[in-house]
Amino acid sequence: MKKSDAKVLSLLRENGRIQLTKLSRKTGLPVSTLHERIRQHIKKEEIRPTVLLDFPKMGYSCRAHMLFGVPASEKAEFISHLSSVRNVNSLWRINNGWTVAVEGVFKDMFSLEEFVEGLESRFTINRKEVCYVLDEIKREGFMSDPLLVGN
Repeated sequence: MKKSDAKVLSLLRENGRIQLTKLSRKTGLPVSTLHERIRQHIKKEEIRPTVLLDFPKMGYSCRAHMLFGVPASEKAEFISHLSSVRNVNSLWRINNGWTVAVEGVFKDMFSLEEFVEGLESRFTINRKEVCYVLDEIKREGFMSDPLLVGN
């Protein structure tokens, strides 16, 4: 990736709503060039316009990261089920004896416990680890500091 593209992406990570004219001043690239490069990154699906939600302000005060290990025979159904649950914000297939890692968002701890109990009653869960998110310290920080791009 060109260093100028990395700087543009870093500035967008820092503030996705930055005006192209301000971005142009910070990068030294013409607005038309910036517009075309951003369009190309979107077309290649390297970036996507998105919204980051503030879950507590929306009434979802409980977040947790969970690890689950299920038998291979239930793996596909388990992943399919989790993919359709509205409280599952992120879902990753992982290794080392685990099947998936899940980030869940819930109104309260009781809702989270109901979710986990529902999984345990429906599937054979060999391993389970639940970690409550107490405070968000850093979010979406990779490539978000223009001074560190290329390091």
